[in-house]
Amino acid sequence: MKRNAIIIAAGTSSRFVPLSFEKPKGLIEVKGEVLIERQLRHLHEAGIDDITIVVGYMAEKFAYLADKYGVKFVQNEDYSRYNNTSSMIRVLDRLSNTYICCSDQYYEKNPFLQDLQESAYAALYAKGETKEYCLDLDDIGQIQNVHIGGSDDWYMAGYAYFSEDFSKAYAKILKEEYQDEKMRQMYWEDIYIKHINDLPVMCAIKFADGDLVEFDSLDELREFDVSYVEDTHSSLVKYICYQLHCNQSDLSAFKKAIIPDVLAFYFQCKKENYLFKNGEITKC
Repeated sequence: MKRNAIIIAAGTSSRFVPLSFEKPKGLIEVKGEVLIERQLRHLHEAGIDDITIVVGYMAEKFAYLADKYGVKFVQNEDYSRYNNTSSMIRVLDRLSNTYICCSDQYYEKNPFLQDLQESAYAALYAKGETKEYCLDLDDIGQIQNVHIGGSDDWYMAGYAYFSEDFSKAYAKILKEEYQDEKMRQMYWEDIYIKHINDLPVMCAIKFADGDLVEFDSLDELREFDVSYVEDTHSSLVKYICYQLHCNQSDLSAFKKAIIPDVLAFYFQCKKENYLFKNGEITKC
């Protein structure tokens, strides 16, 4: 059975400041390998060469991947105003037996070597409270329902796999839902959840802790790849260190500041709070 892959890489990853101000999150190097290149290598090892990357934010920075890995690109011009449904709507004609991936996820082992026969979504287990999309599973691991938030639950994380039947049904539904402006602000998973009873069954693929890792912030990346404690590979961070006469390891708790059309973020230096705004650093 011929399979293909779609990697969604259009978003700005605003929670990953300041690194995401300088390059897309999927192009960040983790433990010596660029995140999206690691995924592409895994896909090729699994015999999947038909790969489309949906780009938007800093799209030109992904261009080298065409020559290096033979990938194709689809441009999402709406990446800054709509959610990832705006990426999915642009690749409906490419949905078949298809892996749906995000460019910024790290897999310890190659996850694409499994011989999947039905649609699936990767899942991690949350010990204690979580705000993630949690799964109600039956005795054989099929997803019966999805609820936002839970405790001691399996939740949606990582890639999804669409069977051909699932792809046809989902594409039809998304075309209809995308006419509604509100639905354009949603994740593609929200469409799945809304129509879960109208779509072929999807099962959960359970990952152990450490086999699938997602980073929502620089601090989380530092926990996984300690090389970033002393060197964030960020010219913005180096500039801050020069101005404040500190080391990169003294800086933490980076958070985007919501100021329209301004390069701005909050951070801590030696537990003191600061705002970086268009090159100026002020104490909060």
